[in-house]
Amino acid sequence: MPRAAPSQINESAIIELRARLTDIRQLNFTAKPGPYSRTGWAGRGEARVQVSDDDDGLRFHESGEFTPAATGIAVAFRNVYRWVLHADHISLWHERFGRDAAVWLFDLVPTTPREMVAAKSHRCGDDRYDARLRVADEGFDLRWAIAGPRKDETLMYKYRP
Repeated sequence: MPRAAPSQINESAIIELRARLTDIRQLNFTAKPGPYSRTGWAGRGEARVQVSDDDDGLRFHESGEFTPAATGIAVAFRNVYRWVLHADHISLWHERFGRDAAVWLFDLVPTTPREMVAAKSHRCGDDRYDARLRVADEGFDLRWAIAGPRKDETLMYKYRP
């Protein structure tokens, strides 16, 4: 069977994810430390997600609670992520310092019609952040892998309608 051309994979993956992005309403995630973690960051979180479709991209306004495994005491959190769709990739930005001071995280490039990976690792100090996004039957999953001198964590985000 002939394989799809890279441009067809890109277009299909972008269309597939775009159809899901605007329907997202909830986030559930887990944080697990690896054997080299010095932070031991572990726990579970959940959030409501409001999506806004703005001129410069789709924004996920996340508001919820993270419960660290060590304490069992929930901590409130808020995030705003900006998803910018291009013809051949999707850029992800974190607006922790506001819209005008957004931090670019990475460009997600399609590897299959239902999967994308970070084209290049995001560097934050000595830490390296990588990501893999998989389209699910409902919503999508985003796996973050964080590695550095102190960090060895995996975050599993499950975005759902």
